[in-house]
Amino acid sequence: MGRHFFKLALLVAVMIFTSILRVGAEPLGQVVVLHGLGRSSMSMWLLANRLTQAGFEVHNLDYPSTQASVQELVGVLSNQIEKCCLGSEKPLHFVTHSLGGILVRAYIAQKRPHNLGRVVMLSPPNQGSQLVDELRENPLFQWATGPAGQELGTDPSNLPSRLGPADFEVGIITGSQSLNPLASWLVTGEDDGKVSVESAQLKGMADFLVVPNTHTFIMNSSQVAQEVVHFLEHGSFSREFRDRPPEASP
Repeated sequence: MGRHFFKLALLVAVMIFTSILRVGAEPLGQVVVLHGLGRSSMSMWLLANRLTQAGFEVHNLDYPSTQASVQELVGVLSNQIEKCCLGSEKPLHFVTHSLGGILVRAYIAQKRPHNLGRVVMLSPPNQGSQLVDELRENPLFQWATGPAGQELGTDPSNLPSRLGPADFEVGIITGSQSLNPLASWLVTGEDDGKVSVESAQLKGMADFLVVPNTHTFIMNSSQVAQEVVHFLEHGSFSREFRDRPPEASP
């Protein structure tokens, strides 16, 4: 326990020191960070700080993911972006987890920013979720995922399919490890415990990467953070990832 606390305290100290060194430096661009279904901006805190360290102006946004439909959530997102980000000519990038990727696809389709930059999605159900197909009639699942969760099935009539191919620069990272054997049993093929590797892919994507991480914690990986930064800067993922040993990850 003491060793883990020391490592966390050291990490926070490094982040603060790096932020101090960057005061006055010109940001590389803006990044809107969006959490996934049933989560909050706190789940993206570590990744947001790593993006700040890399030199980006970061906006780690919250939205009521389980309380509204995707269309209503797009309205919430649109209002927040208008306040924080649209007055600048700097590139406006997006980094998302899970449902956040679907929200960004819908947002760009409806209100594409004039300064749109690059998008990185972590574990997005871009072709829908088989878990939604199997569990959408379950009252507990309905309560836990809300209206937006009901829209994420794999049927062509469901929202992920209706949004169509990407017409923007997007890189996708998804995981290949699971914390939930039962959920993985319901999902066909390799998966991260909630989203299959196949379902995460999107026609028109610029790059795609599978990493040894789980859906729940993929955003906390330092290697994933490095790949996110690399894509935002270069429009592709680093091939170095495949040459490095994987992190110990849940």
